[in-house]
Amino acid sequence: MAVYKKQYRGYDGPLTAGWTRFLVPARYIFEDLNRSRFLTLFFLGTLIWPVFCAAFIWLTHNLSALKLLNIRAEKLLAIDVLFFQSYLGLQSMLAFFLTAFVGPGLISPDLANNAVPLYLARPFSRLEYVLAKMSVLLALLSAMTWAPGLALYGFQGYLQGNGWAGQNTRIASALFVGSMVYILILSFLALALSAWVKWRPVAGALLFGVFFVAAGFGNAINEVLQTKWGHLMNLSYLIGTVWTDLFEERLRRGPGAAFFRIKSGEEIPVWAAWLALGSICALCAWLLNRKIRGVEVVR
Repeated sequence: MAVYKKQYRGYDGPLTAGWTRFLVPARYIFEDLNRSRFLTLFFLGTLIWPVFCAAFIWLTHNLSALKLLNIRAEKLLAIDVLFFQSYLGLQSMLAFFLTAFVGPGLISPDLANNAVPLYLARPFSRLEYVLAKMSVLLALLSAMTWAPGLALYGFQGYLQGNGWAGQNTRIASALFVGSMVYILILSFLALALSAWVKWRPVAGALLFGVFFVAAGFGNAINEVLQTKWGHLMNLSYLIGTVWTDLFEERLRRGPGAAFFRIKSGEEIPVWAAWLALGSICALCAWLLNRKIRGVEVVR
């Protein structure tokens, strides 16, 4: 609008609260993701296992349904720590594939099209930019892991009664903390790879490489040096070590335990697993800090 018309007026409407501004870009990302039919169907498919687990919990507490199906109650699996471990293990594997599909496209388009300076030219810090991108993964992965898990925990506590929920609070805390550790690791890795690798398919492939190729190198180190510290390169092993400590139950069997199984005699200290995971998050944060800037210096 030409200045001489003098019709321009500054915006005097309500302002978004400063602490919620990082949610504005996240809202538009969700709108873009919602247009993907494949992503929508895949996300809905990830809810099949929680629904099946809820049906199984209901079945174990319904004698009439067991008699109708001619199933003996003692043949059913117990609703215990192993049940919730298996649930979380399988959902976490699905969360990994969802991250490999969504994560690489969160930052790389902004860097490829020089859009990051447009974000940071506004009252929007680099931390808020990263939080905006990470909140997308946090929301999606939480809806797949700990949120349905706690719903199953509450459902079991309601049907079981007799103070079951109060006696097994360790399961609830392990579901939440274990899920959040896994989600943060996936989110940091996906954002760091998206920032440094602008080609989305390559970034997704590198996420698989970080988990599986690095695990192969770690196993090779263990075989050559006759040690167990090579597992520090195996993210699945590190997460499994943390989960074993949180649930106080070894990951030996179950549909979700294979990906995070801890071999007997090759355990590493829990503090070492926590330190390694924390170091990975710190490295990813440093990589993001190096790449996300308001201007780009070309030498």
